[in-house]
Amino acid sequence: MQKTFTHPQSLKNVSTHYCPGCGHGIAHRLVAELIDELGIREKAIAICPVGCAVLAYDYWDFDCTEAAHGRGLAVATAIKRLRPDNFVFTYQGDGDLAAIGTNETIHAANRGENLSVIFINNAVYGMTGGQMAPTTLLGQKTATTQKGREAKLHGHPLKISEMLAILPAVKYVERVALHSPQSVLQTKKAIKQAFENQINNVGFSFVEVLSPCPTYWGLAPKEAMAWIKDVMMKEFPLGKIK
Repeated sequence: MQKTFTHPQSLKNVSTHYCPGCGHGIAHRLVAELIDELGIREKAIAICPVGCAVLAYDYWDFDCTEAAHGRGLAVATAIKRLRPDNFVFTYQGDGDLAAIGTNETIHAANRGENLSVIFINNAVYGMTGGQMAPTTLLGQKTATTQKGREAKLHGHPLKISEMLAILPAVKYVERVALHSPQSVLQTKKAIKQAFENQINNVGFSFVEVLSPCPTYWGLAPKEAMAWIKDVMMKEFPLGKIK
């Protein structure tokens, strides 16, 4: 019988610590598969900042480094400039990239650094207790918006992909999701494009991934997948933005 799936060499064979239904495990596997398929394992350096994303180094079997909260793209810029032949990417959540790291994100993109960015958007702070994130939807209940997010009090959800797409030095922006097998395949395709862009010195590439957080959404894993499709995608529509 022909084998159709193998464990990626770049993914450690360990038990997950993530909550049931969390999307990080899917995203980790996609990254590991692409690192193997593109033959860049010995050159790859991942930046894993504070948040649920920081623990990616427990799962990826290639070089990873931490960064202070929000400083992922500052660290990535330094490493890429010092070691231009390495493949450098950041793996960041919305609380990290779109909140405390907004400054680093915008300026790295504006400079057109030859980096690849994977932005996991689950519309909530995961590691610290389910507080409102910049991407939390209007009406969404969190630990700090128990009556739901209100525009007058908290502002509207930040659409980071659209914000970055207007910058001239940004070369590629796409929003994808993890709510179905088809969407997972498209997510892998988008991340591959972002990775290949760096390999070919195209410039700054950004992939936003809508990912489930059943624990802090207060939903069962299956319901969380449906919530991405039925609710979240209305605020954050999928597709190539640039």
